[in-house]
Amino acid sequence: MSRASNDPNERFSDRYMASGAAAMIDAEREVLGSDYQANGYTTLSQAERIGVELGLGAGDRLLDVGSGCGYPGLYLAHRFGCSVTSIDPVVSGATTAAARAERDGLVDRHVAVVGLGTALPFRDRSLDAIVHVDVMC
Repeated sequence: MSRASNDPNERFSDRYMASGAAAMIDAEREVLGSDYQANGYTTLSQAERIGVELGLGAGDRLLDVGSGCGYPGLYLAHRFGCSVTSIDPVVSGATTAAARAERDGLVDRHVAVVGLGTALPFRDRSLDAIVHVDVMC
């Protein structure tokens, strides 16, 4: 019997990798209405409301803190035309988000950063909106 790792990066990396399994994507589509390898609880309609409430549009710069595999930031960029920076402390989350951005044709409007929400590497006033959903670490 294997024991779960005490290293949060290892635990989340394992979750991000597992979230790409076909059965997990099917479950995500059924429950959340999305297919971003999300491992949280934010539905597509809730993500839509976030974009509306933030007033996102073309030219806006969004930061998705604790983005994991890129949801909802990549959805918001696709839906509202903004650019998005995904930041997550786990490398596999950032690489999965970057791959999804490429798949969705968002490479020119997406940057994946490995980092912490407690030490953001951005200049003051360089962002128009910040979102974080289901961030528990």
